Amino acid sequence: MSVEELLAATLARIGPLDLAAMEAVRVRQLELTKPPGSLGRLEELTVHLAGIQGRVRPQTDRKVMVVMAADHGVTVEGVSAYPAAVTPQMVQNFLDGGAAINVFARQVGAQVIVADLGVASPLPPHPALLNYKVGLGTRNLAHGPAMERAEALQALAAGIEIAESLAAAPGGLDLLGTGDMGIGNTTPSSAIIAAFTGLSVERVTGRGTGLDDAGLRHKVAIIEQALAVNRPDPADPLDVLAKVGGFEIAGLVGLIFGAAAARVPVVVDGFISSAAALVATEWHPPVRDYLIAAHNSVEIGHRVMLERMELSPLLNLNLRLGEGTGAALAMGVIEAAVRALNEMATFAQAGVSEKGNQESEVRN
Repeated sequence: MSVEELLAATLARIGPLDLAAMEAVRVRQLELTKPPGSLGRLEELTVHLAGIQGRVRPQTDRKVMVVMAADHGVTVEGVSAYPAAVTPQMVQNFLDGGAAINVFARQVGAQVIVADLGVASPLPPHPALLNYKVGLGTRNLAHGPAMERAEALQALAAGIEIAESLAAAPGGLDLLGTGDMGIGNTTPSSAIIAAFTGLSVERVTGRGTGLDDAGLRHKVAIIEQALAVNRPDPADPLDVLAKVGGFEIAGLVGLIFGAAAARVPVVVDGFISSAAALVATEWHPPVRDYLIAAHNSVEIGHRVMLERMELSPLLNLNLRLGEGTGAALAMGVIEAAVRALNEMATFAQAGVSEKGNQESEVRN
């Protein structure tokens, strides 16, 4: 099957939410020993999860964080406070279990898998490392397209294959979290949001890993140059992705498509993951129903992305690390919502009077 055929078949499998399962969960929420609506967003989450998974009792037992890693040619322009050498170093840290994402994933019982989509150096084999390297980092988007369209599609296909493999594994897949690693990747992410919205680059560009004021002005100028040079077409999401995106962002787009096709909820992390989610929703709007926004990043363009996708973040913790850390934290909230739905007693089971019953008993 060609990449184009794989993509078409995957998108064709992304169906509507299961309305019957959603209604069954709404009814159950009214029967649980609490005032209706008193658990707020947690109740809404369970209805949403039921619609995605097609289960009247949604599950969160099998949780996986997929961290896509790649380097970016634009780092030679000095758009990051850290050198590109940090990308492979941090990938090794993920594999050794020493990064923040590993800590949070262990807390919520999620497996961490790292996928090499384009780290600019060879990585030693590891059981938790998937090798889908498309190239040794993207080209410098300030002077031309970051990727050829075929390269972007290759990375996207890798994401689809990863999601399909995880969903087909023994035990299945209940929640999939998105993560990223790639020094310089806030630059293509800002370029993507500017390309789709037409907003000024300054409006959607933040400090990334900690640029000072001069560094931020330079970063804005580089992104403006990239958009002027490449002229990405917002009506063609693949054009935007290829010209000003990154290998790991393309991989995340495919991961989102593959998970949605398998009816797996996607917990979207921060700025870079949301750039991928934005490409995915602009490309195929029905995929939005399968997304859960984990948190609102400090990166100033993130809220613009979330508003365009009409996604409301679960958390607001001033995070800006990436790696999937916000998604892992959000998984704990999602699991709490599901456990409340599945494990709380109903009024009938607990022998607790429902609203209005006491007044009836007094009158009698």
